[in-house]
Amino acid sequence: MDLQDRLEDVRSRIAKAAKEAGRQPDAVTLVAVSKTFDAQAIRPAIAAGQRVFGENRVQEAEGKWPELRTGTKGIELHLIGPLQSNKAADAVALFDVIETVDREKIARTIAAEMTKQGRALRLYVQVNTGLEPQKAGIAPDDTVSFVAFCREELGLAIEGLMCIPPADENPGPHFALLAKLAARCGLDRLSMGMSGDYETAVGFGATSVRVGSAIFGSR
Repeated sequence: MDLQDRLEDVRSRIAKAAKEAGRQPDAVTLVAVSKTFDAQAIRPAIAAGQRVFGENRVQEAEGKWPELRTGTKGIELHLIGPLQSNKAADAVALFDVIETVDREKIARTIAAEMTKQGRALRLYVQVNTGLEPQKAGIAPDDTVSFVAFCREELGLAIEGLMCIPPADENPGPHFALLAKLAARCGLDRLSMGMSGDYETAVGFGATSVRVGSAIFGSR
């Protein structure tokens, strides 16, 4: 299959999973993860109507997306990788959504940069549902208080929660935990599910799934 066929396959699988869960297919946004792929590899996805993309690194995204956006309306760019404070200004300038708000320092920096640049990005809090020491994200037990801090002290409009379950575990309990935490925070947006488990995530209420290799091929 070429890229357009793979993209259509992913879209149909999302629609099927949504229907099986009693949900509308258009309730789930497909975030095509284009990290490590160059502009030439991404253009066919844009030509096929894909408009929402995810990138892990600010510097890499800066090297291709300003040009890719030229002449194409409606591109929405998500930062789905960890954000360092020294890259926050660039991230706020380039991205539309930051899904990896996970600590007080970066939340403060993003808030300051949005004010400085006059931009209002959509923000997600990343939760480390597996408490993995090597992985970014706030601890599940700290999520409710951290969301409250972002809202009440910094005035950030947190849109939802995001997680990346441990690779060697059943993702279902992690997706269920994220949904439970989101409900406690009064949030209805859940970014969860990747190429190997996005259909499962849809069943647990994902409102966006981050799919890379199933669309673009192996890295």
